[in-house]
Amino acid sequence: MTNHWIDYRNSDVIMNIGGNTVENHPISMKWIQAALDNGAKLISVDPRFTRTSAVSDLYAPIRPGTNVAFFSGLINYAIENNKYHEEYVKLFTNASSLINPDFGYSDGLFTGVQDAPDLGDGQKSYDRTSWDYQRDEEGNILKDETLQDSNCVWQLFKNHYARYNVQTVSEITGCPEDKFVEVAEMFCSTGEPGKAGNISYAMGLTQFTHGSQNVRSCAILQLLLGNVGIAGGGVNAQRGQSNVQGACDMGQLFHIVTGYMPMPSDGQDLAAYNAAAPDSGYWVNRPKFMASMLKAFWGDNATEENDFHFDYLPRLDKNRSSVAYYTYMAKGEIKGLFCFADNPVVGGANTIRKRRAQAELDWLVCADIYENETAAFWKAPDMNPEEVDTEVFLLPACMHFEKEGTITNSGRWIQWRHKAQDPPGEAKPDYWIVNQLFHAIRNLYEEEGGAFPGPIVDMYWDYGDDEVDIPKVCMEINGFYWDTGELATGFGDITGSDDGEVAAGSWIYTGFYADEADPACKNRTRETEGLGLNHDWSFAWPANRRIVYNRCSCDAEGNPWNPDKALFRWEDNEWVTIDVPDFNANVPPEETADKPFIMTPELQSRLFAGLTGTMVDGPFPEHYEPWESITANRMSDVQFNPVCKVWYPEDRGESADYPYIATTYRLTEHYQTGIMTRNNPWLVEAMPEMFCEISPSLAAEIGVENGDMVEIESKRGTIQCKVAVTPRVKPLMINGEEKEIVGMPWHWGFKGLSSGASANDLTPTIGCANTTIPEFKSFICNIRRAG
Repeated sequence: MTNHWIDYRNSDVIMNIGGNTVENHPISMKWIQAALDNGAKLISVDPRFTRTSAVSDLYAPIRPGTNVAFFSGLINYAIENNKYHEEYVKLFTNASSLINPDFGYSDGLFTGVQDAPDLGDGQKSYDRTSWDYQRDEEGNILKDETLQDSNCVWQLFKNHYARYNVQTVSEITGCPEDKFVEVAEMFCSTGEPGKAGNISYAMGLTQFTHGSQNVRSCAILQLLLGNVGIAGGGVNAQRGQSNVQGACDMGQLFHIVTGYMPMPSDGQDLAAYNAAAPDSGYWVNRPKFMASMLKAFWGDNATEENDFHFDYLPRLDKNRSSVAYYTYMAKGEIKGLFCFADNPVVGGANTIRKRRAQAELDWLVCADIYENETAAFWKAPDMNPEEVDTEVFLLPACMHFEKEGTITNSGRWIQWRHKAQDPPGEAKPDYWIVNQLFHAIRNLYEEEGGAFPGPIVDMYWDYGDDEVDIPKVCMEINGFYWDTGELATGFGDITGSDDGEVAAGSWIYTGFYADEADPACKNRTRETEGLGLNHDWSFAWPANRRIVYNRCSCDAEGNPWNPDKALFRWEDNEWVTIDVPDFNANVPPEETADKPFIMTPELQSRLFAGLTGTMVDGPFPEHYEPWESITANRMSDVQFNPVCKVWYPEDRGESADYPYIATTYRLTEHYQTGIMTRNNPWLVEAMPEMFCEISPSLAAEIGVENGDMVEIESKRGTIQCKVAVTPRVKPLMINGEEKEIVGMPWHWGFKGLSSGASANDLTPTIGCANTTIPEFKSFICNIRRAG
């Protein structure tokens, strides 16, 4: 998240797309409402008319799975109607950079395409060599400041997006042309210097086979309009859980370690890993950050002579996402699974397959507050307990308010949360459980040896033998000088020291616990005037900066685009700073104007994400249909994202058998897989059972009325639930044909005070080409009266 929730109040226009902020992120509405009270406008883009739509100034319907086309139409509209922030684009993006003349695009594919049978029949991969910049003999990127060269990013960019005219976008997305133009006019009005447009989103953008390109499209639109790095602007992910941001920061995604450093690849040693770091931008410090993390892991055993025991880190030998490891599990390749506060048998894709895969495990350990469906998978109606040999251990864990520690919210604020009450019975904090497991496992390695005991036996683990000393954990994450124990005050302590001199669990968190007596994460001084940055409330990574890329809030001379909401200004030969600068504030503005994005090698933002980027499916976003679709791709002959891994080709349904679009979503009354809420009597009373939503026209077509039981079928399975017939869901005109939508919440399973069908019994095991997040939000189904 580039900004933070309180900053919503500084926006002129807010577009909520791929989310339902009123129902799923209600606290955000406090600050959105503050903006609306000041004259701002709210746009809701959603397949359903939600409660967010009901309070918005403008609602636009959209077919699930067509966000790239929608954003591409807005980008093209801004260009064609001269509504983009031209000075911002020239200063802060790579618009002027020259691209290899061999780069090109034709009929859904970029240059460098090659067959990739390991990804599936007919799937492709890219040799991205032609996606690189033109460079001089010293390696500097060649540029055309006039933006006229046919190989400059700006010309390639305009040509790519010119295909997404209003009519085409309307026919792909189902958004009526006049409604789309209203959205374009309203949101693109923020391209005027001094205006601020905000895009907030959630899983309705990410859970697609092109989910990363959806989010990248957000970023491109915001860069085009000059909405990144300013108060009230940004690309703002609304997290569905209080510490999802913190979990990502601490390396809980399969392809990264802490601080967003990549996992080592198979066979890679430390020298090769460090050599792969960028040679410009702030990531040149990655070798120091890695040494610091390794020192925190293995302490005195991690030395420069043994490469800080880089050899102890696991290697990413293949895709290890949840989609992938359940596939390996089903083949018997995984013997055991620890599952903490997760319920993939309800929340994962194609949960029928997940239940069957868990039957191939030797053992399963679940830690949760109730027995959930994952722990009780062998009790599911479609499972035969006599055929399940998996040994299941259920460890009673406690709720978040029954333990102390920090959480990191959507805005990157690391906040201390005090324990409110003791947990019931034998329930324990998850960190207590992990601590006990670690000591027991290390004792076994020390007593019995093992195939590879070093990473466990040599680990630095000094948090207490029984009760965990949480401040000690925090201080290790924050970082400290190994020889003296002095706490690091910022990541400059790491970059300014010898490798391994500072041990820091996550370099981006350095500073959050720099004072043992008064750590910044416990700060609770509320700002009474200003922009709502609240620097004395908690600690925001990085460096307590509340709005990232904030050099972009001023022009080349240091004049703020909006003087009334300035983050900085150059005045009397010095910078006047309101936020923590994301640039060198010790030099004049002219020396920083071309370096606003310090985390990219170019030091600029990317309209074109080529060889220096990481996108595997194209340097520009391109519309492809979801894996399952009710229509042909209007933009090219390439129907589906060509570089996605197809795990189960036999699970793909055809529109002749499954003629309706299906999507899933969340409710206010229930939370995630429902373990907390479906065991709560008053929430069960408020929302007692599973249901689906369809339009009155579809209800008439299949002969059902509100409250009837229906059967919903996909290629993966069949479920039954009650139907809510509602005008909140309407058919859309897609490529000249009317298409219906079936919407389902996904909170239910076979356990709890309220049990019901799991919507994810129907969803496909297919994921984003870049991240493998499953495509929950768009698949196809059939629906009929039950019985």
